[in-house]
Amino acid sequence: MKRVLRNTYYIVLIIIILSGNVTLASETNNEPKKLYAYSALLMDKATGRVLYHKNGYEERAMASTTKIMTCILALESCKMDEIVTVSKEASKAPKVKLYIRPEEQYYLGDLLHALMLISSNDVAVAIAEHIGGTCEAFCDMMTKKAKQLGAINTCFKTPNGLDSHVEGHQTTAYDLALITRYALNNETFMKIINTPSKNFNEIKSNRGFNITNKNSFLNMYQGANGVKTGYTAKAGYCFVGSAKRDDLELIAVVLASGWPSNKTYRWKDTRMLLDYGFNNFETKRVLESNKYICDTYVKKGIEKKIDILTSEDVSITLSKDEHVDILYVIQPNLIAPIEIGQNVGEAEIYIDGKMYCSVPLVSKTDVTKINYKYVFNEVVDKFLLFDNK
Repeated sequence: MKRVLRNTYYIVLIIIILSGNVTLASETNNEPKKLYAYSALLMDKATGRVLYHKNGYEERAMASTTKIMTCILALESCKMDEIVTVSKEASKAPKVKLYIRPEEQYYLGDLLHALMLISSNDVAVAIAEHIGGTCEAFCDMMTKKAKQLGAINTCFKTPNGLDSHVEGHQTTAYDLALITRYALNNETFMKIINTPSKNFNEIKSNRGFNITNKNSFLNMYQGANGVKTGYTAKAGYCFVGSAKRDDLELIAVVLASGWPSNKTYRWKDTRMLLDYGFNNFETKRVLESNKYICDTYVKKGIEKKIDILTSEDVSITLSKDEHVDILYVIQPNLIAPIEIGQNVGEAEIYIDGKMYCSVPLVSKTDVTKINYKYVFNEVVDKFLLFDNK
């Protein structure tokens, strides 16, 4: 169907129904109802789409889930075999700790395992000082990285997440999901957080360590593959969990999910979030690349029309109740020259009437602009045709 809208755009409206009834996802009866967490959020890893949240954009303390950023920043800044020398300041960090000692030396890769498997606070300080020179400088790097990832409401004041004497160490469930989504794309990060146990030694004295992964969720939920626990008196029990089943991978964040002695609440909350995601959502392709949409006229071109194609695949993780519309908007008054792949419009994708994203529509062919040579040849051809008659 083509129509003119205010003489500005030609619009082709195509409705794709991916469910039976058109209802908002927020109105489904299957959402988690009794979460203990003050803030919680469920995100689809592949698309970054938020599938559910409870105060998901509210700023809160995040305890040792901080170390997700500490780890990924260290992996991107250094090599695993770099040698880290322990400072007196690092050795004085409070429990939980590895009890590293001043002037000892360790390989960074070993310390990253201690950071993520047993949440060593002294190790976090040693890593921060190794990379940033000071904890303060490293925390500035962490905050800058968070902003680059879109986690604009996150600020780091410590590399380990301990309640700081400096105000402002905070994030949101949404920001923490964004950071985790980014980190999970790092193969080494994934290997570290899924390591059951690790043996290593201090380099100079050969003092040995044997650590075991303290993330209990890895063994209590089908498909679990991460990520990080946390607790402080200010933050309460926190957890970022991830799990993958078939082609669907989800990230669940719970902040302030109980205080002593309610540390099991975070497992219940995480299980409820992930169950909701796996039971109610699936990823569907709603747009295919190189799909023919229509043809349209081009002014001042040797060729009078071009075919218009979609430029990329789009997949969305959707509930069975959600409804997708795609509106194809073609630029008006296209004028030659036109190149193959040139942007000539947008495919606007809506979920339950709300804009989700837009992707370019492109030209399938080149169109050369009319020039004097072309006009001369056309005149000659017509003259000769007329003369032959």
